[in-house]
Amino acid sequence: MHIAGSTVLLTGVTGGIGGALAADLAARGARLVLTGRRAEALAPLADRYGARTIAADLADPDDVRRLAEEAADTDILIANAALPSSGDVLDYTPEQIDRALAVNLRAPAMLARLLAPGMVAAGRGHVCFVGSLSGMAATKSSSLYTATKFGLRGFSLAFRQDLHGTGVGVSIVQPGFVRDLGMFAKTGSATPGGVRTVSPAQVCKGVARAIERDLAEVNVAPPELRFLTKIASQFPGFAERVQRLAGAEPTVRAIVAAQRPSR
Repeated sequence: MHIAGSTVLLTGVTGGIGGALAADLAARGARLVLTGRRAEALAPLADRYGARTIAADLADPDDVRRLAEEAADTDILIANAALPSSGDVLDYTPEQIDRALAVNLRAPAMLARLLAPGMVAAGRGHVCFVGSLSGMAATKSSSLYTATKFGLRGFSLAFRQDLHGTGVGVSIVQPGFVRDLGMFAKTGSATPGGVRTVSPAQVCKGVARAIERDLAEVNVAPPELRFLTKIASQFPGFAERVQRLAGAEPTVRAIVAAQRPSR
């Protein structure tokens, strides 16, 4: 699948890595359809990239369906939008839990379901989910976020098998700690155990590579973090002890504190 000349629907363009993805995709020659919750934040992006913009709240099922209808000509879906959702579950209201599940898991699954038939009919297309290494290994105070990312990874890998042979690919790109942008960067805290970070440009490159090479899974992180994540996914009890020894607690507290005002 070639990005150049393709119509790309990108969700979550106004927060986190979304702006970097929009710039990278525009530079690669994509015809962009950008969506976010706030119309006023989308307007300057339309001018900057010559993009179509569609304001939509991904927690609203009707908005998700309307978005799919207005972007029915999508060749490539990049489901990037997500709520951080860190913190102890006991601190969340049922309504906050519902919103996190809707934005992080239901919306990308429904957009894929609604847009994929058009891609299958055309015999070409790609669905790319932007997940997280939290979809492979659990950490303290991330129950809700981790649940959505575990679910997104499972959906992506299985949906890819469902569409095999149709000409439509499915990928998931899972970044580790990203510097300069996103929820970790906002805290200004050190990574647990001094683990290295990746740049937004590396994440954008990972997304492009996943789409153009039709890769099932791309983990954008330094080798040591990819290795530790695989160990943690196989031995969660051991990983829990290692995280404590590595000093993960201050980073977790900083991330949770940074998110409190938006919740």
